[in-house]
Amino acid sequence: MNVEKKYRILIAEDHTLFRQGLKALLSLEEDLEVVGEAADGHHAIERAQELKPDLILLDISMPRVDGMSAIKEIKRACPEAKILILTVHKTEEHVLETLKSGASGYLLKDASHEEFLLAMRSVLQDKRYLSPDISARIVEGYLNGRETVEPTSPWESLTARERQVLKLIAEGYKSKEIGDFLHISDKTVAKHRANIMNKLDLHSASELTAYAMKRGLVGQ
Repeated sequence: MNVEKKYRILIAEDHTLFRQGLKALLSLEEDLEVVGEAADGHHAIERAQELKPDLILLDISMPRVDGMSAIKEIKRACPEAKILILTVHKTEEHVLETLKSGASGYLLKDASHEEFLLAMRSVLQDKRYLSPDISARIVEGYLNGRETVEPTSPWESLTARERQVLKLIAEGYKSKEIGDFLHISDKTVAKHRANIMNKLDLHSASELTAYAMKRGLVGQ
């Protein structure tokens, strides 16, 4: 096989075994080259800026910075990079939000090897790719008049910063650790926490954690 160009791939996935499996699969393809890995959303943003890959394989539920926020940061810093989401989440809301944020494809983790490669090459060729099951859900939603997700839920009322704070709370970080990571004061963290609880009508860290897990911000 005569390969004129090798596409540079960044794998952003917090599960080491799954990440290594993807890397092993891609090593068999002559036109694809894994140039970097990231185990959390923050690192994914940094590696994308550093490596300027052609394609980023990105999980939604990752530590520190969630995939949704990572998409926006990566597309802002590297607008030419394509992003293919790899996830277990099948909800229409997750799909539409990731596509709106800048992802080019949405693939479920139970996909076959063949579908995985098809999705990657479709996205690299400037095409959108959705897992067949996801496509059916989107079409059904469109036919039922749900072409877009309306910002009517409590989740939609949270700001990007509040979502970051919620994720870090759910991951078990203390206020000072959150403040240090986000470069804000403890008092500001406390204000964000109060706003989150008020908007979501939740009253404890355990309720916040359960909500974050339900939203896919952290693993169950």
